[in-house]
Amino acid sequence: MKSRPLLVFDFDGVLVDGMPEYWWSARSAAQSLHPGAELPLEAPEAFSQLRPLIHKGWEMVLVALELSRPDLDLACYLADYDGRTAAALEHWALEPATLQTALETLRHGALQDNPAAWLALHCAYPGVPERLRRLEGEGSSWLVLTTKGASFARELLRAFDLEPLAVFGHEQGSKASVLLQLSQDQGQPLWFIEDRRPTLETVRRTPGLEAVRCFLASWGYLGPRDREGLPDGVELLTPEQFDAPLADWP
Repeated sequence: MKSRPLLVFDFDGVLVDGMPEYWWSARSAAQSLHPGAELPLEAPEAFSQLRPLIHKGWEMVLVALELSRPDLDLACYLADYDGRTAAALEHWALEPATLQTALETLRHGALQDNPAAWLALHCAYPGVPERLRRLEGEGSSWLVLTTKGASFARELLRAFDLEPLAVFGHEQGSKASVLLQLSQDQGQPLWFIEDRRPTLETVRRTPGLEAVRCFLASWGYLGPRDREGLPDGVELLTPEQFDAPLADWP
């Protein structure tokens, strides 16, 4: 490999499976905003089905509120997620910033009150921490680019004894904008590993990011058709390929 790449990893759904935490936090934040919202303790199947469509943390809280509605049409929600999200904001008379603040306040409180319990709601995907530790031995650095708050991601990385080059959270802007800045600052190729197909498609359409290699993590929160007909410049990455030397990646 002529020039070692800088690997840029999404966090949720690529490095860490935090589905129990997503539901616990989304449910708790939703009930803090609307105490009358009746929601189960365990994540319902509908939440798991909607999770691949969720882009930002505040959307999880809104999804939880929507799941408290007895008349919810899940099929319509899945078919027109963006339209239903806009309608839900109007229905609940909420703004994204309010939802995001409720979520982060809840998480900060959990970290202060019982950090061990909050961290225990997350699980690293099998083999991922070990593979990340081997990257440095291969001469490649890695960092994290997530829509989660950077402080929460750092806490979790420390819990798994992982030290990336940097952590970029939602506070630093969109993933495409951060990648653009990295492409200007770094003198090495960028490889971006993400489990949300629309995010990868946005990166492929962004001027200035044509040289970024994009990988769709097959083990993440993928929708039923996300693996089909991938656009040029996006490769499906399986756990076996991820574990292989970088020169053998697709």
